[in-house]
Amino acid sequence: MKKGIHPNYVECTVTCGCGVSFQTRATVKELRIEICSSCHPFYSGKDRFVDTTGRVDKFLKKYGKTGAAAK
Repeated sequence: MKKGIHPNYVECTVTCGCGVSFQTRATVKELRIEICSSCHPFYSGKDRFVDTTGRVDKFLKKYGKTGAAAK
């Protein structure tokens, strides 16, 4: 490997929007992510909306619950 062209590889703290945090290594010291394997519906087995900016509420307010969703 050539010297001086590669970024520093340091300990990194990854923090999810759900509050879970873990340590890994990366080129930055801290990462903030929106969704992780603990809160993702596919991996956790829980079917829920992960809505950090109110998009789901905005959609439901605009279009309302119709069809099968209303039942």
